[in-house]
Amino acid sequence: MTPKRFNKFSYVTGKRQKYLTLVLENIHDPHNVSAIFRSAEAVGVDRIYLIYNTCRFPKIGKTSSASARKWITTEKFDNVKDCFAELKKNRFRIYSTHMSGSKKDKSLYDLDLTKRTALVLGNEHSGVSDDVKELSDKNFLIPMYGMIQSLNVSVAAAVCLYEALRQRTVKGMYERSRYTKKELKDKLTDYLNR
Repeated sequence: MTPKRFNKFSYVTGKRQKYLTLVLENIHDPHNVSAIFRSAEAVGVDRIYLIYNTCRFPKIGKTSSASARKWITTEKFDNVKDCFAELKKNRFRIYSTHMSGSKKDKSLYDLDLTKRTALVLGNEHSGVSDDVKELSDKNFLIPMYGMIQSLNVSVAAAVCLYEALRQRTVKGMYERSRYTKKELKDKLTDYLNR
């Protein structure tokens, strides 16, 4: 391995965001899943939680987008309760997004995404499940002012992730890792061996 490549691995490892993650619930289109993984990896997410109980995780081709999955650890669940219990055990705030019409809904831009944050995105057709709606800490909306009131799920993921990146950059969270030195060393070793 060249020193340049080793330095890139070291740099990327140091930028990973320990306490920012996504939960994908039954997203079935492989292009959407690939695009979500690509955006997540670019922002520094290194773990994504997958809930698949009404459809199977899609087969992802060997495209440039799919290669992003190589750098992200996945945790698979067949129900919402177990997934959310795992997130809660690690003190994540769980934010889902759906068109509820409630006055309690927050704008994406009013959320503090510098805390331990899990963003839940649902199926392309039916959105998030009733279990997700019931068990999430808060529902949020991405502001929209056009005739169309929804985004493609991969676009919504990118919008949310880059708002998290913006907030975390302002707070210097990409300059000091939340991982311990040992965790960073182990992560670098793992990346080098993939």
